[in-house]
Amino acid sequence: MCRIVDDLVPDEPKPTPSFFTVGVRVEDMQTGIQLYTLRELDASLPEQLSAVGETSLDGVEFAGVPSGDGLQEALAATGLTMAGAHVQAEEIEHDPEAVADACRALDCVTVIVPYLDESHFVDREAVIETAERLETLAELLDEHDCRLLYHNHDHEFVTPTDTDAATAFDLLVEETDESVGFELDLGWAEAAGQDPVDLLDQYSDRIPLVHLKDVTADGEPTDLGDGVLDIPGCVDAAREAGVEWVLFEHDHPEDPLASLATADAVLQDPHRAR
Repeated sequence: MCRIVDDLVPDEPKPTPSFFTVGVRVEDMQTGIQLYTLRELDASLPEQLSAVGETSLDGVEFAGVPSGDGLQEALAATGLTMAGAHVQAEEIEHDPEAVADACRALDCVTVIVPYLDESHFVDREAVIETAERLETLAELLDEHDCRLLYHNHDHEFVTPTDTDAATAFDLLVEETDESVGFELDLGWAEAAGQDPVDLLDQYSDRIPLVHLKDVTADGEPTDLGDGVLDIPGCVDAAREAGVEWVLFEHDHPEDPLASLATADAVLQDPHRAR
């Protein structure tokens, strides 16, 4: 991204960055896996990438700042693309340049804050403070040509006190500008009693990535097709919303490689999941 700075006009405001401006919108929605799913494998990151490369999936999302030898070579050898990286807010605040450099070295510009605890969403004041923090993180990354997304769990869908907002998630979207995007975790939204399809429709202009996570009726993660998530409806809604990446994630798979194989089959033909 090229910036032109005019020292003669110091008071000219910088345009609010859009989280799409540094991303690449794709015509065909791509599929991938959050590598947190494979963390229990006795395998290096390049070996995990090799396993994913044997599927039809298009890419991967890293759990943490990508580091270690051989990642660029492994991505090239498997034909996989890096969709993004989950990076804790504190790490971005500590060294945004290092985070951005690590991602851009693998041809990726998307950094996702994976989690903020319940205290960030209990009331209006907390949500507004959270929104301001995320906007600051987005500005830090924008200076290094990366964009910021926030990934939800279920606790963002509580009703905060002192507000008319339906949920803290709704208020967070309202209180953040377009420098902040969202990676909607469809399974956690389902577990919180929300309709993921409605959320995709309502916030389509703010959601470039989604996590396709199936959950049981009790809200526990499970293999794709074994839970209550409307997988065909969610995939269709994601495509309609212009989502770039649909990323499978399973928080606690009994057999990570079997879960990967199941997800691969489902994503090849989502309408056979029901």
